[in-house]
Amino acid sequence: MTDVSSVSGANSSAAAATAATAADVGKEFNSFIKLLTAQVQNQDPLAPLDSTQFVEQLATFSSLEQQVHSNDTLEKIATLIGDLHTIASAGYLGSTVSVETTWAPFNNAAVEYAVEIPASVERADLIVRNAQGELVYSGPINPADESYAWTGETDAGDAAPAGLYQFGIDLYQSGQYIGTVAPRMIDPGTAGS
Repeated sequence: MTDVSSVSGANSSAAAATAATAADVGKEFNSFIKLLTAQVQNQDPLAPLDSTQFVEQLATFSSLEQQVHSNDTLEKIATLIGDLHTIASAGYLGSTVSVETTWAPFNNAAVEYAVEIPASVERADLIVRNAQGELVYSGPINPADESYAWTGETDAGDAAPAGLYQFGIDLYQSGQYIGTVAPRMIDPGTAGS
């Protein structure tokens, strides 16, 4: 008859081996099979493990293995996308870059932007709001100009504090409001290049 202390020692070593195997789950499927075999060989004959536990362990291991493979694949895809961005952005070296957005940071330096205003528009107003949505500045811009700058002036006449601001260009035709467009913010690091 098997000594109970040697069985419990074998079970604890099997549990330790399970933890070690889980760390390298994507490459060690054979180790799992060996562990499962060792667990069956060393189980207490008076209290054998239920066969459904083996199936659950195998299903869990299989699921973990798939997750590891998925993570590896996602890492490879992310690396490829990063490489593509690097290759694509190399063509913009020395160029002025602009991004269409309604939000831009203001750090006590002029925020440069451009906007394409249709020829039929008679009036265009720059609207600037702070992060809380409160109106900070509202003023006309010349629809014929190609680029503009907001230097931080406010309707109250003081300077706006540094922070994140929302920009919009309200368009009017025949005295009627016809919509708001987002400006294209010009990266200050590339302006004038």
